[in-house]
Parts: sequence; C-alpha cells; structure tokens
Amino acid sequence: MAMEKDPNPNSPRIRKLRDNNSYPNTPTSRMSNNNQRDNHYHNIPNSPRDYNYTPSSPTARIRHRRRSNEIPAEVNRSNVSNVRNLLLGDKNKYRSMWIRTCSSLWMLGGVVFIIYMGHLYIWAMVVGIQIFMARELFFLLRRTHEERRLPGFRLLNWHFFFTAMLFVYGRILQQQLVNTVSSDRFIYKLVSGLIKYQMVICYFLYIAGFMWFILTLKKKMYKYQFGQYAWTHMILIVVFTQSSFTVANIFEGIIWFLLPAALIAMNDVAAYFFGFYFGKTPLIKLSPKKTWEGFIGASVATIISAFFFAKLLGQFQWLTCPRKDLSTGWLHCDPGPLFRPEYYSLPSWIAPFSPWKEISILPVQWHAFPLGLFASVIAPFGGFFASGFKRAFKIKDFGDSIPGHGGFTDRMDCQMVMAVFAYIYIQSFIVHQDYSVEMILDHISRSLGHEEQKMLYVKLGDILRHKLQGGF
Repeated sequence: MAMEKDPNPNSPRIRKLRDNNSYPNTPTSRMSNNNQRDNHYHNIPNSPRDYNYTPSSPTARIRHRRRSNEIPAEVNRSNVSNVRNLLLGDKNKYRSMWIRTCSSLWMLGGVVFIIYMGHLYIWAMVVGIQIFMARELFFLLRRTHEERRLPGFRLLNWHFFFTAMLFVYGRILQQQLVNTVSSDRFIYKLVSGLIKYQMVICYFLYIAGFMWFILTLKKKMYKYQFGQYAWTHMILIVVFTQSSFTVANIFEGIIWFLLPAALIAMNDVAAYFFGFYFGKTPLIKLSPKKTWEGFIGASVATIISAFFFAKLLGQFQWLTCPRKDLSTGWLHCDPGPLFRPEYYSLPSWIAPFSPWKEISILPVQWHAFPLGLFASVIAPFGGFFASGFKRAFKIKDFGDSIPGHGGFTDRMDCQMVMAVFAYIYIQSFIVHQDYSVEMILDHISRSLGHEEQKMLYVKLGDILRHKLQGGF
C-alpha cells in the first residue's frame, strides 16, 4: 500500500525528517543547503560565488559569471605542463648538441691520425666508409620474410659491389700500381697483364652476377628480386661511383682530398651553430631544421675559411706532393707553382696602419674560393636530396653508427657531391693534361712487342738525328 503524502508541513514526521536533513526537497532544506555552500565558498579565495547576491526566493537558483581575471585550473595545469615540456626540450637540445660535438671531435681526431699515416691509409679509410654506406643502404629495403625465402641472395649485392670496386679502382690507380711493382720483372709482367685485361675480367664478373641473379628468381618473388637488383645498381651509380672520385683526388695530393672535405665539414658545423642560435626562417620543407640564417651565415663563414685554410695546408709538402705509387714513405718534392707564394703590396691608404708593407698569397688560395662557394651553396643540396629520400622511406637516419649524427650515409651525402666537383675542377683547371715520360714508357713496355719497340727506337733515333742536323 502506497504511503500517503502528509499535507501538513508541521506534522511530527515532517519535522523529524527536516531536522535530520533527510528531506532535501522542501524549500527550507534547499535554502539551508545553499547557505552551507555559501559559507563553504566564502573561505575559498577567488571563488566564483558572488557574495553580494541574495536570492529573491528560497527556491531561486544561484547563478554566477566568471570574472575576466579568473584562470581555470585546467589552463594553469596546461601552462605548467607546457613550461615543463619547454624546459625538457631545451635540456634535450643541449644534450644532443653535446653528443654531436663529442662524436665530431672523435671523428676529427681519427681523420687527422689517418692523414698523418699517408695516402694509402686514407684510401683504406674511404673504402671502409663506402662499405659501411653500402651496408646501410642495402638493409634499407630489406624484408626479413622475403630474405628467408631467398638464402644467399644478399651475397649477390656484395658481388656487384666488389666487382664495381675492382673496375673503378683498377682504372684510377693502375699507374700507381705499376710503379709500385716495377722493380720485380715477374710481378711487373703479371700486374701489367691484369691491368691490360682488367676490363674483360670485370665484365665477366658482372655477367656471372647477372646469371646468378636470373637463376635465383622464384615465383611470387619477382617484384622483390627485381626491386633489389635495381636498388643495388642505384647504390653503385649514385653512391659508390661518386665517392670513388675522392681516391683520384687523394693521389693528386692529400690537399685535394682534405680541403674539399674540410670545407663541407666547416659548412655543416657553421650551419648548425648559426641555425641553433639565430635560426628563425625555415629554408626548405624537406629539412625543417634548416634555416636561412644558418644557410647564409655558413656560406659566408665557409668561403672566408677556405681562403685561409688553403694557405695553411699549402705549407706542408706531405699534403701537396702527389703520390706516384702505393708506398707509405714520406714525400719530398719541389713545390709546384700553386704552392709558391706571391707577394702583393698593400694599398697606400692601408700601409700606414699595418705593420706589413706586403702580404704573401699562395695561388692555391684563389682556387679555394670556387671550392668554398660550391661547398656552401651547391653541396648542401646533396643533404636535401638525402632528407627527401629519408622522408620517402619514413626514416630519421640511414643508420646509427655515429652517435648524434646517424649513419655514415648521413655524413657523406654532401661529400659525394663535393668529391665529383673537386675532381672535375682539379682536372680542368689545376692538373696539366700532358703525359709524363714514365707514363709513355710504361705504355710502350705494356703494349708493344720487342720488334715494335725496336722499330720505335730506330724511328726516335732518326727524329733526334734530323733535329740535331737542323732538319726541322
């Protein structure tokens, strides 16, 4: 049976419920609760409760409007979180810079030691870097599931790599190799024969790899295998061939390896610090951390540094003398015209303020200007290319071999572009294209038989006799 509502508000039952605060729906209880909330908010600073407002009736709902200077608690919490994240970001930023600096110093020390050891050790260093770069790029498109179904397929990539290495370095260093073994007649003939037929040997090694690839094709794996075949050849063309020009520069004189490589490193370091402290304007979308301030500041610093760094390097014969063989001994040579100082008198309006009346400049310093300009303006696009490449494959770095820098490929992207330009510039404007007596004699001994050499000897004698008699 339903309980009937007591119409009398002053009945004993209603009074009892009201006294025990268990009857909240009455106007009196609601007003009592509101008064309790008012007393509660009165003790809270910056409470949203309006103290001067008095409800017109016991049942009126109390409303308030947030003042303009009030800040919600969740906003305060978000601001604290943002500040904390900014502080943490700054801490990580400086920690990253410290790791990067330490790694750079270790690399610098190692490179200086290898340069001290000589040309052959620098060549070995370049070969090691090429192998690490190839390894990083080979593993970039590797798929574990497919590799399990193709045992030995990874060896095919290295077969093409070392075949290309044999071909390229055989062409670049054939003269140095012949000069190294010229003292022993048997080894000289053996090496001369290998050099003569080097192209044929490399061609059949490549054909063997090509046939190996065809014989390993498997159903449902064609797309992956042909993709790996194309990827391997792209690595050989874009990476290995470009970086191999560095070796040709080394044997023309260590300075032609060290100066371009150092200019790239200078530009990279200067761009990092200029961008770190002054960078505000983004340079290119492919590399969000690059800024115009870093790019322009690094360009100016690199070009100026190139002029003075070339003079420093040009004073050491160990760095300027070309290496004609594959030995490791110290070099002594007559400095060429590029490394003989030229003296210029100071202008009359500067001379009174300077303790020097003239300055000395090495001609190689003028060649440092175009190298510095290319290193600061054009070579960074090799880095932008690598950045776009990494974005296409959704990776941050090519590897993690160098702490703070990524992999070897991340450090060599600009160096490869610079190496090709340095080789072309040196061969076009610095190295004379005439043939030396040693080169001609070596070609004669390797290419002509005994009878042909006798005929050449007789004809050369006739030419010299006619010249002495005034026939020409």
